[in-house]
Amino acid sequence: MDLKSKIEILFLTFGTLFLAELGDKTQLAVISLSVKTKQPFWVFLGAALALSLISFIGAFLGDLLTRYIPKNIFDKIVGILFILIGLFIVIKN
Repeated sequence: MDLKSKIEILFLTFGTLFLAELGDKTQLAVISLSVKTKQPFWVFLGAALALSLISFIGAFLGDLLTRYIPKNIFDKIVGILFILIGLFIVIKN
């Protein structure tokens, strides 16, 4: 894979996650912790480390799972899970 393709993947991932996290519970928790502690740098550092670790686990778990599950089936499973989570949130609220 050439450098241009890798950079495109980097920006696609950044943009997708940045937009997905706007107004998300993670951002609200960081705002709340920053207000409560009055230590925005340390809250940022803790949040950045947590999100980095979760992203690392997700990336490598995704790679591992797609070694054993064909991509088209994996995509359908993930889609169904998103729908079920959405329904759970709608029903719960």
